[in-house]
Amino acid sequence: MTTTTAFADWPLLARKALNGERLTLAEGLAVLEADDDELLPLMQAAFAVRKHYYGRKVKLNMIINAKSGLCPEDCGYCSQSIVSAAPVNKYPLLDKDTLLAGAREALARKAGTYCIVASGRGPTEKELDQVIEAVKEIRRTMPLKICACLGLLKEGYAERLAAAGVHRYNHNLNTSRSNYPSITTTHTYDQRVETVNKARNGGMSPCSGVIIGMGETDAEIVEMAWALRELDADSIPVNFLNAIPGTPLAHAGRTPALKALKTLALFRFVCPAKEIRVAGGREVNLRTLQPLALYAANSLFVGDYLTTAGQDVSVDHQMIEDLGFEIELCAL
Repeated sequence: MTTTTAFADWPLLARKALNGERLTLAEGLAVLEADDDELLPLMQAAFAVRKHYYGRKVKLNMIINAKSGLCPEDCGYCSQSIVSAAPVNKYPLLDKDTLLAGAREALARKAGTYCIVASGRGPTEKELDQVIEAVKEIRRTMPLKICACLGLLKEGYAERLAAAGVHRYNHNLNTSRSNYPSITTTHTYDQRVETVNKARNGGMSPCSGVIIGMGETDAEIVEMAWALRELDADSIPVNFLNAIPGTPLAHAGRTPALKALKTLALFRFVCPAKEIRVAGGREVNLRTLQPLALYAANSLFVGDYLTTAGQDVSVDHQMIEDLGFEIELCAL
């Protein structure tokens, strides 16, 4: 049990969040280091903020691994990176028909956003054209929002994606600025910030999040939340490391479920009006406490991730129903 703080005025933090005030470092640490006996009051306060902005609605997102492996970057958490020995499928960008089939599956899973994710440093001209062609057809025929996650963007690429109908672009900060060099050396933290800003300036909604469990301190988790508040990301996926054998972070321990919940509460307080998404690793880190995550978060992925399996979509749908929450269908 964590016993590092006596702070327990969680409704005060909820009021600060609703008033647009940023939590201090001490307040952020109090959330992360709260006594485990304070978990339910803490989550109730986070829910008050979540309910103010999103009611009981839950947004669903589905990923398609549109290009797998073949990545020259050295991200220590990723099974597709050049430094990974994990046995993953390797294939070039999927053709249009396969991407369209994925979009139809997203609809069947009641997802409102379809996330086209490709490995690599950034898209080539040919790959960008392939994605744009598929996106135009999806937007013409299906009631789905499209999120693209293609890596670093060259000049003009964001504008072309937006014109094709891509609603959102994802590029995660992943960790704190100070911890970044220990995770990745082939590109910088500032390049990630620049890409998120390019997406916004090009006409897309910016999506950027984190991976918890990569050796960061609690103070750095607070700094990550502050950074995303400053970046004004509209959607914030909070991943919890799923340590994959064959990657440099293979031996990292899992985030305890109660710590994961406190982290989600922190992000709700710091970025109160934003979409907070329970993302990769929720099944192996939160385990049986997954339902509680939705008292702070208002969004989640359904189905599999890039190279790891999610839980059956029927379980997610049942979880949402049992909570008395409601799936938010896409409204274009």
